[in-house]
Amino acid sequence: MFSKRFAVQLQSCVRQFCTTKCLTANAQAFEYPSVSSKLVKELQGIVGQSNVSTAEAVREQHGHDESYHKSSPPELVVFAENVEHVSHVAKLCNNNNIPLIPFGTGTGLEGGINAIKGGVCLDLNKMNNILAVNQEDFDCTVEAGVSRQTLNSYLRDTGLVFPIDPGADASLCGMCATSASGTNAVRYGTMRENVLNLEVVLPDGRVFDTAGKGRRTKKTSAGYNLTNLFVGSEGTLGIITKATLRLYGIPECTASAVCSFPSVKNAVDTTVNILQCGIQMARIEFLDEVAIDAFNKYSKYDMKVAPSLFMEFTGNEGTLAKQVDLVSEIVNMNEGSDFKWAEEAEEKNRLWKARHDIVYACMALQPGSKPYSTDVCVPISRLPDVIVRSKELIDAAGIIGFTLGHVGDGNFHNLFLINDDMPDQKAKAIKLSKQIAKIAQELDGTCTGEHGIGLGKKELLLREIGEEGLEIMKQVKSTFDPNNIMNPGKVFV
Repeated sequence: MFSKRFAVQLQSCVRQFCTTKCLTANAQAFEYPSVSSKLVKELQGIVGQSNVSTAEAVREQHGHDESYHKSSPPELVVFAENVEHVSHVAKLCNNNNIPLIPFGTGTGLEGGINAIKGGVCLDLNKMNNILAVNQEDFDCTVEAGVSRQTLNSYLRDTGLVFPIDPGADASLCGMCATSASGTNAVRYGTMRENVLNLEVVLPDGRVFDTAGKGRRTKKTSAGYNLTNLFVGSEGTLGIITKATLRLYGIPECTASAVCSFPSVKNAVDTTVNILQCGIQMARIEFLDEVAIDAFNKYSKYDMKVAPSLFMEFTGNEGTLAKQVDLVSEIVNMNEGSDFKWAEEAEEKNRLWKARHDIVYACMALQPGSKPYSTDVCVPISRLPDVIVRSKELIDAAGIIGFTLGHVGDGNFHNLFLINDDMPDQKAKAIKLSKQIAKIAQELDGTCTGEHGIGLGKKELLLREIGEEGLEIMKQVKSTFDPNNIMNPGKVFV
């Protein structure tokens, strides 16, 4: 006879197995119930009538991000003002098996907020308090609705900055959810390296802090790394309502430069050479000749239309001068030219704003289009190979493609413009995107460096981590979200 304890353990294992299998089925075929009028009234009782909207315009606004994916509006939008609102809304949705999709600023590029299963969109923008700035400890704590630019504006007189810069003025907790990075990643890393603690609301309404209540140490060995489990989880495990983040001192001196090259390979080789020499760079950004043409037209520049690098150096006056001299030598060694400096704050800001606007500059060449972007990342030594091969595929396909990215950390993007009125163009872009991602994976890289999986890269994730890895992810998902209400249909095949 089995002991009672063994029988209980066996039941638990069977239940866990069944839950995981059901999760796979739920994401594919499970039909969620519609939001009832009774549930709407209960939600209004939690957050107030003015914080619940079924208006078509509001639902439409919350049904898409900046990606090419068609809008999938939620059935209603709920605006939370505090963590208690979030907790009660999550618990109510969980008890009624209603999908729940967290919403930040809607600036993502993988359809991560599209309500493809209907349900409730939970807008967190009213939770916009900066709760603490600890200057001596170089950290701060913010609520979910605080954006990157808002925080840095608040920090302006402290001598500190939060440097992770994806381009868009995204919400900081949304950046945590997608493990965002951007132009400064070569110096400061991604969100994954810069989050110290998170307050998370689980689907059943429980609220917990991933590193412990109030903890904000730069390192810890206390148990599992729950913080990084939620960084990059794309709203599929819980709702991030608060983040404690690293801050950095503003450098004494900053200088920016741009230069052009005769070929893509020359430009990328320069990047690799700079990093191999151990030069401390803040940013190294690459734009190919197609992107530079759009850049000039949109931002009123007159750069040479050729593969180009945008670079930023930081430090004190002595170290800055040495860095500049060494980089100049490397640029010349790789046949670079038109080396131009921007040292005045106004010109530097104009230059980097234009770089941040490059997606809109490209879209302006084909009004009414949406961006379709690859997001591959490879080891630095593989960069020349993957970028050159990507350009060859684009040329062979006969489609306009812009190549740009944060090559200093091995991450770059091929940007295609697609329009629903041109289905052939969209089909080519999707095919090219998958081909380029597979090349990166073959070169020990990843299909996404910073945008996430969302709707568009689920099959590529399976190819990248394998069936066993994906099954383990599903087990983690089923532990936190057994009813599969959190952003269903995302990440998993």
